[in-house]
Amino acid sequence: MPLIRLLLCLCLLAAPLAAQEVAPTGPIAAEADGASDAAIAARIRDIIGALGNYADVSVDVSGGIVTFRGTTDSLAEAEMLSDLAARVEGVVAIRNEAAETADLGRKLDPAFERFQARMWQVYTALPLILIAVLVFAVIVGLGTLLSRRRQPWERLAPNAFIADLYRQAVLVVFIIVAIVLALDVADASALLGTILGAAGIVGLAVGFAVRDTVENYIASVMLSIRQPFRPNDIIEIGGDEGKVIRLTSRATIILSFDGNHIRIPNATVFKSRIVNYTQNAERRFVFTLTVDPSVDLMDVTDLAVQTVQALPFVLPTPGAQAWLGEVTPSGIQVTTAGWIDQRETSILKARGEAMRQVMLAFTEGGIAMPNDTYTLQIAGTPPSVPEPEEQEEKEGAAPATPARPSAPVEEPVAPVTPDQEGELDRIVDAERGRRQEQDLLNPHARQE
Repeated sequence: MPLIRLLLCLCLLAAPLAAQEVAPTGPIAAEADGASDAAIAARIRDIIGALGNYADVSVDVSGGIVTFRGTTDSLAEAEMLSDLAARVEGVVAIRNEAAETADLGRKLDPAFERFQARMWQVYTALPLILIAVLVFAVIVGLGTLLSRRRQPWERLAPNAFIADLYRQAVLVVFIIVAIVLALDVADASALLGTILGAAGIVGLAVGFAVRDTVENYIASVMLSIRQPFRPNDIIEIGGDEGKVIRLTSRATIILSFDGNHIRIPNATVFKSRIVNYTQNAERRFVFTLTVDPSVDLMDVTDLAVQTVQALPFVLPTPGAQAWLGEVTPSGIQVTTAGWIDQRETSILKARGEAMRQVMLAFTEGGIAMPNDTYTLQIAGTPPSVPEPEEQEEKEGAAPATPARPSAPVEEPVAPVTPDQEGELDRIVDAERGRRQEQDLLNPHARQE
């Protein structure tokens, strides 16, 4: 059985090489004519002789039946004999026994001939190719020289990064013009459509592959144009707060107040909410204290406002404010706010000193501030007994009564100069001077 299957496969493979009979359409003469057969044979021999590649094919005609024998370089050439003979007048039937040759040399001859023909075409077109290359080199060289000039690109661009984009765009335009002109000189303009189509497909694929990189690059361009912050500005982006070191083509680098470098991708920066605390010199500090509910709350807020407004570092306008907040189990929250010039005063030190002065004023005015201290009694241990002095103080203590002083409490004010911010500024300046990384922030550019 395996042998039979093998024979069937060989027969199927050899089927295209078997003799083919083609019966031309049309009327058949009643009598055979020897002279007509010779004329048909001569005509077919002349045709295949002019075509070439049929030197090993013989033609026999008997009674209008044409028989081809021999070998051809390819199967297609053998099949073409049947179509050719069918068009000759007087042919009754065609028996095509021509087969494809097994000689490898004969099969490779057409390939060598095509290669020689193409090499000859290249040789004849070589002068035009050299001229096209020269045109391409001259145009690209001019574009390179123009793109390397500092002017007028730096005068037109808001920063160095945009100037580089202008230079790259000019160079790309020159390269495209050079390719079009070179192909036109070499008489190969038909290749331009193929090149553009391939470039479009490749560009689409690359665009999907590097979508995040392209988004980050575009965000860098937009941030460099809009300039939402300056070096040493205190900003907050997505919960990260610190001083700006630089803006690069990939990320925004800030220095946190803990001394850590934070690199935020520009795509994230562009889409996030940016809080710039340095944009305005005036800045408000806020703190909250809790007082006993039994005191006069109006006196409490007035005392807090007078105390904060009397501090030397607090601006007269906008004036200090105080308002009541939430009611908690410990008491009532009193929130106090004041304004400072953050170029001369530390916001953290100003807030702490203002809170200290208000607490002193409350103490001097007899305003009770509850102490949220809890005593835990563990089972199996004796309860703590207060000292006799403490017990006497508790028994003889009178309830706190609020007093409304006529003027703020005179207490020495601690220095609130921005020492830490100055140190951070020096660190940022050192970082900007030490690293030779590109900075897209331009102190002279327009800021949004």
